[in-house]
Amino acid sequence: MLSRSVSQRALLLVKGRPTVVRPRIGNLAVRYNATSAGKPTVTWSNTGVFVVATLTGVIGYWGSLYLNPPPPKAVAAGKSPASEPSAYGSLDDLHKCIEELQAIFPADQVTLNQDVIHQHGYSTNAHHPAADPSVVVYAHSTEEVVKVVNLSRKYKIPISPYSGGTSLEGNYGSANYAGISLDLSNMDKILEIHEADGDMVVQAGARWDDINAQLKDDGIPLFFPLDPGPGATIGGMISTGCSGTNAVRYGTAKAEWFLNATVVLPSGEVIKTRRRARKSSAGFDTTKLFIGAEGTLGIVTEATIRLAPLLPTAVSVSQFPSVEAATRAVTEILNKGVPIQCVELCDDKQMEAINRGGFAGRSYPEVDSIFFKFQGSPAAIKEASNVTREICKKHGSTGFMSAKNQQESDDLWHARKTALWSNLAMVPGSRAWSTDVCVPMSRLPQLVQETKEDMAKNGIVGMVVGHVGDGNFHTSLLFKNEEELEKCKEAVHRMVERAIELDGTCTGEHGVGVGKKEYLYQELGPGTVELMKTIKRTLDPYNLFNPGKLYPDEKLSAHNY
Repeated sequence: MLSRSVSQRALLLVKGRPTVVRPRIGNLAVRYNATSAGKPTVTWSNTGVFVVATLTGVIGYWGSLYLNPPPPKAVAAGKSPASEPSAYGSLDDLHKCIEELQAIFPADQVTLNQDVIHQHGYSTNAHHPAADPSVVVYAHSTEEVVKVVNLSRKYKIPISPYSGGTSLEGNYGSANYAGISLDLSNMDKILEIHEADGDMVVQAGARWDDINAQLKDDGIPLFFPLDPGPGATIGGMISTGCSGTNAVRYGTAKAEWFLNATVVLPSGEVIKTRRRARKSSAGFDTTKLFIGAEGTLGIVTEATIRLAPLLPTAVSVSQFPSVEAATRAVTEILNKGVPIQCVELCDDKQMEAINRGGFAGRSYPEVDSIFFKFQGSPAAIKEASNVTREICKKHGSTGFMSAKNQQESDDLWHARKTALWSNLAMVPGSRAWSTDVCVPMSRLPQLVQETKEDMAKNGIVGMVVGHVGDGNFHTSLLFKNEEELEKCKEAVHRMVERAIELDGTCTGEHGVGVGKKEYLYQELGPGTVELMKTIKRTLDPYNLFNPGKLYPDEKLSAHNY
């Protein structure tokens, strides 16, 4: 599981012509140069060294978790969330369902292996209540998903979709019940590329980073701009309503980046939400019905995604005396229309962590800092950098450094992208609780300051990194034992409460899952939540699709209106 870093694509249709596609096995750490004899030699770049260092840290950290995972939690078939009537099948029904799955699918597509089951029930990235499913089924097509859904409905056995496994809020694991984990990670094919139209059709298990790598390999000057964590898949990105560092320029999953989706409903019916046209006013937007629904209304199997032109970029970093000063500068820069693709905040603790981690290849001042990524022609980038430098200086910037070439840009941005792995160096042997909230930009300094004071008061080592251009920030709270974990949990709760009080949201881009559902009544109000539940009950009357996620029980709500 740790070694799977490539998309195993079998068929690609480019401009209507079928072409066999090789698996992408890119070595980012080395460059191959042809010698006079025609044989390749290997030379190492600075970026290559950084990537190897990063991968070493990442593999060591996640490897330790897989070698020593938390123990599985006991589950019982037929037990459903307290707010829902128990409508699930019996233990005998579960056994019959598994027997039929084993009869329908090849042996390698249905597993009862306890290690595999545990990996599908527990996320190493999340620290919320979780339990193991009863069986894992690997699907390869929409038709196979339909077969699993029909058996789920026949025996009333819950079913939860799984693909990238990068969940941060407990979005896919079982909660209080045994059931089917439907793994879509093998549905990772690029089905069609329409370069002239600027879109492509992919399966739900395709990873966004593999998609962009394939476009680059094919010499197509387009890219898919949504960029959550590495390894995130299209199905998961739709389900959680994700975004990433590019959101300030390109928006989120709830913009028009998903033109349509092929979805298997709880009834077993397959629908396609709309055609491939760039826009449509034919009825309400059913594609968005499934964006952010976390697999509770239907299982996405394919999607048509919109692509953007791939423009040159350059990176600068500026230091500030405070988050407030940095935010004021960014607000003015954005309001002047400076062509920025990304604008990222790293607080003083985060910059200290980057230096300690050693993955960035250089040291940075350990103060609140903003990383800018500009896009456009060389002339446009130069002008944007100059305007940004002057505005930063006006707001008290203590330093401003711009990359002189693409290699320096890559190296500067590498410091930002290795933030999480660097954080773990602050407390050796620790794990990280990573979460996010989002508020109006003008409220961000207050929220960051109050959160940092809260962490210091309670003895929590934590870092702040954020997409400051849209008021979204993440915290990584470090812990080593259950007592420290409980402190982190309470601190996250207070941070979310503050964000909502500041007219913000409990989750900017990670989804709701188990971790944030208790806040929805407070954030959205009872009318909106009940509307969501009404849609859920209409499409999934037996509550079989990813139960226990997203929809809050009234008694669990942070505020009961």
